[in-house]
Amino acid sequence: MQVPSASQAFLPHVQVAGSPVAGRGAESEGKAKAAVTDRLQLDQAQLRQVERLRQRDREVRAHEMAHLAAAGSYALGGPSFEYQVGPDGQRYAIGGHINIDTSPVPSDPEATLRKAETIRRAALAPGDPSPQDRSVAAAAAAMAMKAQIEIQQRQDGGDNPLRRNAGQEADISAYGHVRVTDAEASLELDLYG
Repeated sequence: MQVPSASQAFLPHVQVAGSPVAGRGAESEGKAKAAVTDRLQLDQAQLRQVERLRQRDREVRAHEMAHLAAAGSYALGGPSFEYQVGPDGQRYAIGGHINIDTSPVPSDPEATLRKAETIRRAALAPGDPSPQDRSVAAAAAAMAMKAQIEIQQRQDGGDNPLRRNAGQEADISAYGHVRVTDAEASLELDLYG
């Protein structure tokens, strides 16, 4: 019977040199030391740049995931990112987008209205919507208004509410407004930059 040494008996997490587990630990330790050494080779300005890139990467990914979560089934795949390589050789997301189906639902203004409302919510889902996000939200609001007009036309038996309401304007939140410009039933969409 072999009696374990004091370090083996009281410290079971200590590995004995030459064991297969010890070899893996040394390899992992070597990789960790190499990463620290590589990091130490970056000057202070490069370290600040890496930290800014990491922060931007987190922000971009959270922003696009908010769009994706709110878009639901109208999202056409996952997020796409634009990357920048940092001084540490890593790729960081600095921009991104989600493709969303923005087409109206054929012959179904009620479904188009629901879809437009979902698209608008998806566009504005992040806490800091970009100018492009606001533009998509405004276009979705215009799509919703058109669907509402179609719904109203069906309820009125085909009467054209645009012709009836020529000269009136409708608020579409803080992104602009829609104005019925003439009796030919055209819409004018003004977006705020």
